[in-house]
This record gives sequence, structure tokens and C-alpha cells, in this order.
Amino acid sequence: MSAIEYNIQTERTEAEVQRTGDLENMRPLPRISVHAFCESEPLQQLMERFGNDRRMAKVSLRITSGGAAAAANMFSSAPTPNLIIIETRSAPASLLADLAPLAAVCDPSTKVVIVGYHNDITLYRELMRNGISEYMVQPVSMSDLMAAMSTIFIDPDAEPIGRSVAFIGAKGGVGASTIAHNCAFGISNLFSTETILADLDLPFGTANIDFDQDPAQGIAEAVFAPDRLDEVFLDRLLTKCSTHLSLLAAPSMLDRAYDFEGHAFQPVLDVLQRSAPVTVLDVPHMWSEWTRAVLSSVDDVVICAMPDLANLRNAKNMVDALRKLRPNDKAPHLVLNQVGMPKRPEIGISEFCEPLEIEPIAIIPFDIGLFGNAANSGRMISEVDAKSPIAETFAQISHIVTGRIAVKKSRKGGLMGLLKRK
Repeated sequence: MSAIEYNIQTERTEAEVQRTGDLENMRPLPRISVHAFCESEPLQQLMERFGNDRRMAKVSLRITSGGAAAAANMFSSAPTPNLIIIETRSAPASLLADLAPLAAVCDPSTKVVIVGYHNDITLYRELMRNGISEYMVQPVSMSDLMAAMSTIFIDPDAEPIGRSVAFIGAKGGVGASTIAHNCAFGISNLFSTETILADLDLPFGTANIDFDQDPAQGIAEAVFAPDRLDEVFLDRLLTKCSTHLSLLAAPSMLDRAYDFEGHAFQPVLDVLQRSAPVTVLDVPHMWSEWTRAVLSSVDDVVICAMPDLANLRNAKNMVDALRKLRPNDKAPHLVLNQVGMPKRPEIGISEFCEPLEIEPIAIIPFDIGLFGNAANSGRMISEVDAKSPIAETFAQISHIVTGRIAVKKSRKGGLMGLLKRK
């Protein structure tokens, strides 16, 4: 049974990067209650960190110091949760006897995972025969725990959950919506994958304009009627933009105030991920409880920025905030847009990226003619000029955010080879 030693240092290590990669492909856990009993400080710290993971958003987790005896004592007068995780240093010969008091008070439906210190196949088989759901050998990692819980509570025959990617601007007017729309179009065309583009900027969204659509319904009906929302209802709200791309448009009207609670969009995201392999979210430039909730729950975040001081400050703040919101995920992607605008002073690419500690996955040059023609005609860049370098850039972003290619490291001659600067 594979295990990665837990490291409590704040600095990211190679092992932590590997664990992050393992976690990325795991589905969120369902709404369950979990109680962990930890005998060691490393496991308790691991469980606390585990509880902050976005895939645990629906899980009610409680952590208590102690082992099997503490668990038996607690549940002798309280109902047992869906899952009990117990760390124990008991020897193989006495482990089953030590678990007997807990077995006497456990509900039949409660699952139990044992975290022990003896790598003994005979012990493992004996525990399985006696109704233990999983036996794990210390040291364990978050990916080990997540995999064990997924095996227990997620139906292997359930339909897969689609990938979600959120695009947000570090500042208003940086072109984040244009980038999101072109990437959604690129993903649907390049991979012939059913893709949904959701415009979350209800008062000022531009997706309907960019795709030359005028839908009567859209995301407003989904957000304001969560009780009615399911795959069938969502299908009525979608507008077909191309063979594989559907749009959940914003009303772009000011007939009401669009104030939302923190998790107002979560039911919509859940249905979107069940409805298509890829969902692209166009998130407006604002920082509120609901945007924080959206950004913390998606698979990938792309921050779009221009190379000036205000964008650098905002991007730095957003990267730092997202690292705290998503402690077990990789850093957000960065796209630099409108680079090389004539007569505008700019911060150098390397100087912009150094404080962020991330490199851009794309650098998009300023091209007012190409983007202006596309916007005014309601078409995407690849439709206006499929052979342009910018169309190729959007194709590369589409590959990266869908996980089809890894982010390349920069070379001294430039970043990603997308823009050659003198």
C-alpha cells in the first residue's frame, strides 16, 4: 500500500507537489460525517489540513485526540458518524481485541478506517473479514485518505464529474471574459468535447454579445430557482453556440440587484459538472463571498492580467488568497494580456512574475484590429483568423487548462515562446 511521508513544513516540497497531482483527479466527497481519532501529532495536523481541502466541502469532519478506547467511550452515549478513522499503535495480535469495545457501540452502517503502524498482510485480511473498511499503514498522505474515502462512499459506476475552469481578471478591463470565451470555444472545437460556458457576470456579462446570441433565459433562472435546478431544467436554459459548445448566458440587465450569498452558485456548478465534461466559468472582477466560494471549488483558476502596477498588486493579492483558499491545489494559472500596447509603459514580464512566484501559461500581444473585428462580428479569434499566432495561443491555453499538456518551463529567450520581445 503506497504512502507518502507527511511533511508539516510550510515550504512546498517535491513530495507535496506529487500529492497535489494525485488529489487533482479525485472527485469531491458526498455529504457525510467523519470523526477522526488521532494518537500522533503528525496525523492530527494532516487531518486538520485535510479538512480544509475543497473536495471536503460537504464533509462534516471532527478531530479528537485518542485511539480506539477514546472512540468507544465517546460513542457509548452518542450515535456514530458515517465514518470513523482511528489511529492505533496496537500490535497485530491485540488489535482486534482493542477494537471490540468500539464494535459493540458502532451502528451497522458506520464504516471504520484503521491507521496503524504494522505492514502485515495477515492482519489486513483479518481486519477486512471483521468488517473494517480499510487498513492503512503510517505514514499516510491526504491522497491516501481521499482515495480510501472515495472507495467507500463514491459509487464506481456513477457518471464522472466534469472539469471546471474559472477565469477571472486581476483588474477590470484586462480581457478575462474574452480569454474565457475563446478558450471555451477552443476546448469544444479542438477536442470535440461537450463544453458549457457559464457567464457569472449577471449585470454586465458579454458572452451573449461575443457569440452573437440573444437567449431569453440563462443563468439567472438557474441561480434564483435552485429547487427546480436539475439536468433537464438546465438543458432548457442553455443556448447552442456551436456543435459542442453551449452557453449559460447572463441577463446583462439592471432590473434588479444581484446580491448573492456565499454558496448561491454551488447548486449550479454541481449540475454543470454533471452535465458536461468541461465547464468554463467567466467570473466577474469582484471579491465577495460567492466569488470566493466559486474560486475555491473549481478544478483550475486562471488569472488574467495586464503588465502594469495595479494588475501586479491585485494579481499578487489574488494568488496569495487563492493559495490559502486552496491549500492542497496547485497555484492558479496566469495569462498576461494586451502586452506591447504602443506608448503605454509596462512592467517587464520577468519583473511582473517574480513576486507572484508563477510563470504565465500565455502572453497575448496587443492586437486591437484582430480583437476588435472578432468582437464586432460576434466571432471568436480562431474564426476570424485561424492561422494567427493568437489563435494558436488560445489553443495552447485550452490544452493546459484541460490537463492535456503540462505547463512548460520558461527559457531565457522568452516565456512560452508566445511573444518575442526586443
